[in-house]
Amino acid sequence: MTFSPPIEDAVWAFAEGHGTDIGAVLAQLLPALTTRPRLLGLGEPTHGVEDFLLLRNRLFRHLAEYEGFRSIALESDCVAGLLVDDFVGGAPGSVDEVTRNGFSHGWGTSPANRELVGWMREYNQGRPAADRLRFHGFDAPTEITAAPSPRQALLALHGYLAANVDAELLSHNAETIERLVGAEERWTEPAAMRDPARSVGSSEDVAKLRLLADDLQELLLELSPHLLTVTSPGAWWRARLYARAATGLLRYHAAMADDSPARFTRLTGLRDTMMSANLESIVAEQAERGPTMVFAHNLHLQREKNRMTMGGQELGWWSAGAITGARLRDRYAFLATAVGGLPARGLGVPEDESLEGILSSLPENGYLVDSARLGEALRKSGITPKPRTDASTAFGYFPLDPEHLEDTDGIVFLKEAG
Repeated sequence: MTFSPPIEDAVWAFAEGHGTDIGAVLAQLLPALTTRPRLLGLGEPTHGVEDFLLLRNRLFRHLAEYEGFRSIALESDCVAGLLVDDFVGGAPGSVDEVTRNGFSHGWGTSPANRELVGWMREYNQGRPAADRLRFHGFDAPTEITAAPSPRQALLALHGYLAANVDAELLSHNAETIERLVGAEERWTEPAAMRDPARSVGSSEDVAKLRLLADDLQELLLELSPHLLTVTSPGAWWRARLYARAATGLLRYHAAMADDSPARFTRLTGLRDTMMSANLESIVAEQAERGPTMVFAHNLHLQREKNRMTMGGQELGWWSAGAITGARLRDRYAFLATAVGGLPARGLGVPEDESLEGILSSLPENGYLVDSARLGEALRKSGITPKPRTDASTAFGYFPLDPEHLEDTDGIVFLKEAG
């Protein structure tokens, strides 16, 4: 397929390799947005591909140095991410230790994530607090096959309150929390993901912990005028994160014990709802400092409703990007990353009629695409892209949906990645 000039006018090439100047081409797209975003999402079509993470690093570096962005949020455990944030802010430690313990899903071994953490720490050295970059995990503190107990988050929340409010206002102590949580193994039982009867979520202890967590969260908000006087805004913000993590985990475990047909839909929706709550809190906390870039799978950032088949069941739920975008409106922008070939995953050259195939016919490897202009050019050219059909064997990979091209603000495209 050969491109007509109108289609070529919708794309900007950027150089392949470590020195890519994707930031310069982003400057061509940003003016097309209705409003300068407070939250800029960059998705990836699958996890575990270093090229996508390296591209993310280069884009964030440009945004931090030239566009006033002051934080990045990754699809990683929100509580564990506090360790990374402390380290990039100057706390003692090593990159090895911080990436090992501060990233979930095993992503601390990624060279690109190590590069990001090291660069952020170096960037922050010698800068005033207001100009330093912040690191956030925004994912729920869960893993694919299990979810931990709320012990860490609840004890941290209780500890903050116990140190700063009158003891008689706290109806429970740390020992009560420890007793109700009990052994960690009963929470992380892998079989519970498939078998509701194996979940701790329906136990009396979980019911009591949900009430306890709700009481602590309410007290945190009720006493916020006092707490924001006797502690720092940052400490109070972290206490709110612990409260969200604890209540979210308890809600998630309760849903794991549900044996209704809506169980998996509920679980996927709860995770993205927790993600969205974290993103909104990050945006609000960073309001006076600068915008935030968020990086996650395209499915967590897209505006349209997710559709997926799991265990023979059709699931449908709104992503964190859709929920957050509905509230932020034009202050949220989303760039989806798409790829032509992923040889390491068995993904070859896409069909010519797919969006990935159309973009693969361009001569360079990397492009930033104006989605609205591309959609208009395709319509004028009489081209109706078809969904990609050769991706079923590439686990975790999801192609672009042509029907939702213009629900993105732009596309970052790589003809091939590895």
